[in-house]
Amino acid sequence: MSSSRRDFLKSSAAATTIGAVAATLSLAPGVYAAGDDTLRVGLIGCGQRGTGAASQALNADERVKLTAMGDAFADRIESSLANLRETEGLAEKIDVPPERQFVGFDAYRQVLASGVDVVILTTPPHFRPIHLKAAVKAGKHVFAEKPCAVDAPGVHSVLRSCAQARQQGTSVVSGLCLRYNAGYREAVRRIQSGQIGQVRTLMANDYRGTLWMKPRQPEWTDMHWQMRNWYYFTWLSGDFNVEQHVHNLDVCAWVMGEQYPIKAIGMGGREVRKGPEYGNIFDHHSVVYEYNDGARLISNTRQIDRCKGDISVNILGSRGSALLAERPNGVRVTAEDDWIFREQAKNMFQVEHDELFASIRNSKPINNGEYMAKSSLLAIMGRMATYTGQEITWDMAWNSKEDLSPTRYEWGEIAAPAVAVPGVTRFV
Repeated sequence: MSSSRRDFLKSSAAATTIGAVAATLSLAPGVYAAGDDTLRVGLIGCGQRGTGAASQALNADERVKLTAMGDAFADRIESSLANLRETEGLAEKIDVPPERQFVGFDAYRQVLASGVDVVILTTPPHFRPIHLKAAVKAGKHVFAEKPCAVDAPGVHSVLRSCAQARQQGTSVVSGLCLRYNAGYREAVRRIQSGQIGQVRTLMANDYRGTLWMKPRQPEWTDMHWQMRNWYYFTWLSGDFNVEQHVHNLDVCAWVMGEQYPIKAIGMGGREVRKGPEYGNIFDHHSVVYEYNDGARLISNTRQIDRCKGDISVNILGSRGSALLAERPNGVRVTAEDDWIFREQAKNMFQVEHDELFASIRNSKPINNGEYMAKSSLLAIMGRMATYTGQEITWDMAWNSKEDLSPTRYEWGEIAAPAVAVPGVTRFV
């Protein structure tokens, strides 16, 4: 199958007609595409995260079924289905016969046309704006994994789609799961109430080892190889500063009351992951963001084995400090009245889906669109700074014309993107 980017983007609009009836049903309380009160779920992107999200969706409501699945690769659907069917308590909630298993770049359109009420978008991030646009136009409720885009045009597309979802009354819940973490919620409430005074410095760390890599097979075309190893190609993942570190950058945006920095400068490169098998992403980034009031966000990320790990956000205020980390006793506020979160909180990944499905049942839609889009841009802004070696302002990032999309979506030749060289790579 071959299609140009223009055709591919236009194809998402086709879901408007296909989903017109489903849209009306989705908006009517207690009436769903199945003709009863069963919520039918479609999974678009059947990798490990998609499988986990589908499991959480099926556990979020008593009357829910997984009825359609789509992925670029058939084997991903097969392994996802097998894992879900083997998960305790889920088998009876799965009804995905072969005719509702869709493969290819246009699988998302077929899932949307299959009569689902809710869609889970867990493909590589590059496709999120395209799939979200189609899902919203088709009147579906959406769970969209992070990040929601890999470039500024994608961010703006997501903002437009989420504005439409808000207008029509459908939910869009983001995979920025730390906002659904009970400890983080309480800590941020305390910070915003002034317990540590005015925030002066935020330090967001994501130090970890290397992740998976799939060696190229003889039968793979260029596109097969890049899609199988999507994490290592900026056009697909946004680089790991965007794909993973967006979590902690989003926490910083949350702490700052959705105020965003005015500029950023940074450095990064490939110290260990230098071979072509690692695509064109970096293995470390360091960015300093500056806010209008002079506060700083110091963002450091590294993916190198045998080095000390740390995934946390430290916040320094004029009257105290706070730590937000997922390790035991890792959420605390140190001020005049010290506080540590010690409760046994529900899994935040499950809470995301619990709140999504409750919003549908109660006809009280959730819309995470603004922060999920702007936190993605915050991470993209940092990548722009490390790739170019230049100071990047928020306005530059917001108005960037850089579009990382390939010229065509087809299983054939596609040039391997060049590795950025700070001082040489230009801002677009």
